[in-house]
Amino acid sequence: MTDAINKSLRESKAARWGALAVVSFTMLTGYYINYVISPLKPLLEREFLWTSSDFGIWNSAYGWFNVFFLMLIFGGLILDKMGVRFTGIGASITMVIGTIFQYIAIEQVFPMEGLIFGIKAQVAIGAFGFAVFGVGVEVAGITVSKVIVKWFKGKELALAMGLEMATARMGTALALALPIPMATAWFGTKQLPALSTPVMFGLALLVAGFVAFIWYTFMDRKLEKSEGITDEVNEEDEFKVSDIVFILKNKGFWLVALLCVLFYSGVFPFLYFATDLMINKYSVNPDFAGSIPSLLPFGTIILTPLFGSIYDRKGKGATIMLIGSVLLLVVHIFFSIPSLNHYFVAIALIILLGITFSLVPSAMWPSVPKIIPEKQLGTAYALIFWVQNWGLMGVPLLIGWALDYSNPEVLLAKANGTTIPPYDYTLPMMIFAVTGFLAIIVALMLKAEDKKKGYGLELPNMEK
Repeated sequence: MTDAINKSLRESKAARWGALAVVSFTMLTGYYINYVISPLKPLLEREFLWTSSDFGIWNSAYGWFNVFFLMLIFGGLILDKMGVRFTGIGASITMVIGTIFQYIAIEQVFPMEGLIFGIKAQVAIGAFGFAVFGVGVEVAGITVSKVIVKWFKGKELALAMGLEMATARMGTALALALPIPMATAWFGTKQLPALSTPVMFGLALLVAGFVAFIWYTFMDRKLEKSEGITDEVNEEDEFKVSDIVFILKNKGFWLVALLCVLFYSGVFPFLYFATDLMINKYSVNPDFAGSIPSLLPFGTIILTPLFGSIYDRKGKGATIMLIGSVLLLVVHIFFSIPSLNHYFVAIALIILLGITFSLVPSAMWPSVPKIIPEKQLGTAYALIFWVQNWGLMGVPLLIGWALDYSNPEVLLAKANGTTIPPYDYTLPMMIFAVTGFLAIIVALMLKAEDKKKGYGLELPNMEK
């Protein structure tokens, strides 16, 4: 047994870090498409007469199929049954297909008049594409999580997960900073923006990410061969559908899932509206407004691996998640104060949110293998992501509605063709603050449950 372990490819630092780099790039390409529409909100409203509710519908579509058709849960079952190679390739193809529909909608490849199920045709087609993409990127996320556990369990697990998240968020940073320059200064004019150009660029990135994952499958085969595994699913450890009951009865699992949905609901939907917030509240030039939110992912590139390394070596995972939840509440409270409207304040809060966004994920995802056995990890991650998708689906809808509800003068100006006043973002930011408050409560409960059950969330990940 010892000889087999010593000969495992995962013992090679170059091999395991190389595998991490390849799958991290695939996730980077997905994260770019996840946010590519976000900075374009003002241009979409100007060119296509969208409302904030239309924008909210598009972004809420991310979770439609994952939540209502249980696609994420099926993805987790497929992952545990078929393995990372089959599931990862399928997820990559799904991301590409979904993005093609989004491009068709923004480019208006064919006339898109009237309504589809009560939604503007253009919005409905693009939202459908985003929903398909959402299935692909979420299944890719759980697949990559299992890939990392496969290569790094007992080693630098939290650091590896932190580096993967940091790399992926480079895609988020690019998506927040590049689309407006690409749509205006680079490929069009301010009078006639090429709004589909950033989406087309993302489609090309996704194809590159797909090729990268195909490359990874060869590395994965070599890993299994080095460990004497002839099939991706070991019959002794093969996942049984009945094991879902074990996961759902685990209180620790539910606390992690609730913390996940609350924390990410206070960050991801915020990023959808962040560029518009910079323009409307902080009077930032639209050409550069996306640059401020893009600071958030760049900060996580350094901090997420740092906090992950601390968790690997020193432990304190539950404490790290609690601190991050407190900071989330503080950031959104300050964002909601109307008088704090200088762009320096916005920059400071975005940087602080970046620290927050580094703390919780760096400890949360590496904690799941301490609560759930490895053979059930794919389905456990899928169930957590499924719960998370309720927030990613519902909160953008809620924020879009809150913007229109609290700014009736904006809708009236659009209807009359007069000058459109800036949005007041006070109510939406108060809603985001609530997610931080609830996250603190859940983080405290998780810390208490860890002390009671002995999951080891406060213990280091690395084996002595």
